[in-house]
Amino acid sequence: MSFRNQVVWVTGASAGIGEALARAFAQAGARLVLSARNEAELQRVAAACAPAETLVVPLDLADAASLPAKVPLVLARYGRLDVLVNNGGVSQRSLALETALDVDRRLMEVNYFGTVALSKAVLPLLLRQGSGRIVTISSLVGRFGTPYRSAYAASKHALHGFFDSLRAELHGSGVGISLICPGFIRTAVSVNALTGDGRALGTMDEATANGLAPAEFARRALPLIARGENEAYIGGRETLGVYLKRFAPGLFAWLLTRARVR
Repeated sequence: MSFRNQVVWVTGASAGIGEALARAFAQAGARLVLSARNEAELQRVAAACAPAETLVVPLDLADAASLPAKVPLVLARYGRLDVLVNNGGVSQRSLALETALDVDRRLMEVNYFGTVALSKAVLPLLLRQGSGRIVTISSLVGRFGTPYRSAYAASKHALHGFFDSLRAELHGSGVGISLICPGFIRTAVSVNALTGDGRALGTMDEATANGLAPAEFARRALPLIARGENEAYIGGRETLGVYLKRFAPGLFAWLLTRARVR
């Protein structure tokens, strides 16, 4: 799968991983659709992706009912869609017992229901084409939970359940599903993470500050998407947690109580 002249739609494209992916796809010759809530930042990213052809489509993943209306805007401009990258989302930094249920719901609305709603909206188009790929940027905590991220981990686990099922349902259709799980990536994810009362944390935690650069994440991610990988993990040594939990769950549980996750 070559990205030259492919139409690639990236959500959460106004900063961080989404911006880095947009720039990388532009360099690979893709035609872009960039989405997030902040239109001014999307326009900045679009300008940085020049001379790639770019369409800016602001959206709010928390408003799932509004998302199907965004698909005709992409069709009107390009007439097709080749790759949807579900990257938009919000993280969490609070203990489960201190987190209001409304905050749990908000994390699920944005990370899970918004992603599923947009994916369902584009799926009929991809099936008519008989080609395309839905890529979801999950997280390592989509494979194991850690302290301070209970609802965030739950939303990412839910994405794995949904998209693993969808992949099996789409077998033979020409439409593929990829789940890519970042570890610690040096973005504002912790700055914007929700605390127990729903306010943003406002600070960058040490693990995130020492994480992989977003451009390096994108550099590693694009070949995985091009190859049609079902699932992949990108980060530092924290990615070993996936395998440690699988093969030594007791040891992993003990180590997790001592790990620095903030």
